[in-house]
Amino acid sequence: MAARTLVIDPVTRIEGHLRIQADTVANGDGSVTISRASSSSTMVRGIEIIMKGRDPREAWAFAQRICGVCTVVHGVTSVRAVEDAFGIVVPQNAEMIRNLMIGSQYLHDHVMHFYLLHALDWVDVVAALSADPAKTSALQKSISSTANNSAAYFASVKTRLSDFVASGQLGIFAKGYWGHPAYELSPEQNLLMMAHYFECLAWARGIVKLHTIFGGKDPHPNVVVGGMPCAISSQGGGTGHIETGTAVNGTSLAAVGKLIDEMRRFVDEVYLPDMILLAQVYTAAGKAGRTDWSKIGEGVGNYLCYGEFPATAIRDPSSYLIPRGVVLGRDLSKVHPIDVSAPGEFQEFVAHAWYDYKTATKTTGLHPWSGETSLNYTGPAPGYTVLPDHAESYSWIKSPRWKGKAMEVGPLAHVVVMYASGHAATRTLVQQAFAAIGWPLDAGLTRIHSTLGRNLARAIESKVIGDAMVGWYQRLLANIAKGDVSVFNGAKWDPATWPAHAKGFGFTEAPRGALGHWIVVDAKKITNYQCVVASQWNAGPRDTAGVEGPYEAGLRGHRVAKFDQPIEVLRTIHSFDPCIGCAVHLTDPDGEASVVVEMAQL
Repeated sequence: MAARTLVIDPVTRIEGHLRIQADTVANGDGSVTISRASSSSTMVRGIEIIMKGRDPREAWAFAQRICGVCTVVHGVTSVRAVEDAFGIVVPQNAEMIRNLMIGSQYLHDHVMHFYLLHALDWVDVVAALSADPAKTSALQKSISSTANNSAAYFASVKTRLSDFVASGQLGIFAKGYWGHPAYELSPEQNLLMMAHYFECLAWARGIVKLHTIFGGKDPHPNVVVGGMPCAISSQGGGTGHIETGTAVNGTSLAAVGKLIDEMRRFVDEVYLPDMILLAQVYTAAGKAGRTDWSKIGEGVGNYLCYGEFPATAIRDPSSYLIPRGVVLGRDLSKVHPIDVSAPGEFQEFVAHAWYDYKTATKTTGLHPWSGETSLNYTGPAPGYTVLPDHAESYSWIKSPRWKGKAMEVGPLAHVVVMYASGHAATRTLVQQAFAAIGWPLDAGLTRIHSTLGRNLARAIESKVIGDAMVGWYQRLLANIAKGDVSVFNGAKWDPATWPAHAKGFGFTEAPRGALGHWIVVDAKKITNYQCVVASQWNAGPRDTAGVEGPYEAGLRGHRVAKFDQPIEVLRTIHSFDPCIGCAVHLTDPDGEASVVVEMAQL
């Protein structure tokens, strides 16, 4: 069989528009192996252009709409950039509320990512229809203490799933690769995961209420430069009602506590045990001579974190739950420091992206404070199937680099950096999970640098952050009990107090990884605004030196059993949880919709 070019366009079950094109080499058994992959975004971002000339205090409202999935994190990152530029210190209550909102986003995002988007790469929906509910019940009882564990419960799930399949209205289950030889779960394991899929739907609807309590709505809850816009009532409230007015009171604070408990319960009883089970099954397949997903899909082996979740203040990196730093080449013996303001450390390259630089050559890297967003499409006319081989530019995503190195960001980076930094809870959870799965616990955590490891890391950090939310919540309650209800510092709200020139860096560790906004303000207006987002680090194209980004590096060497059903590619790409709407974003300068889609009610 001759070598063939594999194209997936679009990659579905993600946010945004992503295409993967891969060169493959034919194997003797009808399968192919990927020798080189190209990650391309086919939609363009204009948010930085829209920001120019605007009041810095309103930047968050535009930045937050970069994505409807990542929601609060862009808003918080934006206000932090402005606060850094003007030297604004927010009250501790505001820091704790931001921690709780971002933490809630993590748990909501991670759980939904697996069950609603990624699970179908591992779970054979049709195979679940032949499961024995009694055996599924026994399986559930063996891995966790969740209340939904009876044979009758799983029989009802099986009936629900059977009726759904029989209806022919399969939705996201349509055109799945059901029966593909890469699926390894037993019918009972498939039914278990599908039961949790349905549970996730109901769970996710409820926990977003935390954002509405503190931010007024979800998605896109309100934030503000200087703190948070939610007043806190020190008078408490009743237990059966919400008091008149908009202040956060005793009733709503009690609701927050219950929501945190519900988030943690699902992670502890459902999500983390499922990820350990998944890793057990697919690691065992490797031992049986099939693909071992704990040995492929690594990426670049370098990990970067800006840091997040301060115990004191965001400008105190020593207090972060997720530390700031870099791990290079899987070496967990050292976490390298980073300087986000140093031009030689952080640069964006556009050598293989559809942008140009007016103040530098296309092969030069620019620090975001000096960054440019100059569109320069040089690709084929719309409607192409295969991009020309070795096309100079092939994506609307830039290539960010730290000291010239490609870096992976996201849950795997978080867990690796926390582990390397000696975080006790993370180390304990990693060790327990490795023991349960049967992975060797070597110094470099070799198995975690993989497609399966990325999924396990996402669940481990959900456990770590969920548990930490209890402490932030108690800190907030303790401050209120002492009479401290401050959530806003308006000392520098008046533009008359601003310097003629200022620049700032705002950041967070979003659920998908390191998110940075760089802002430059002159004469009280934004003159430059650059976003370097998580999926840009991971999904970006090759740089000037030809170095691949994590998506591209992670796919190299993948064996694809069926060329027209490349589930192996989807497994690794989805393990990063792509958010291409963050990496590229499009709207017009007035904020109006570019496309209107009308949907008839069925």
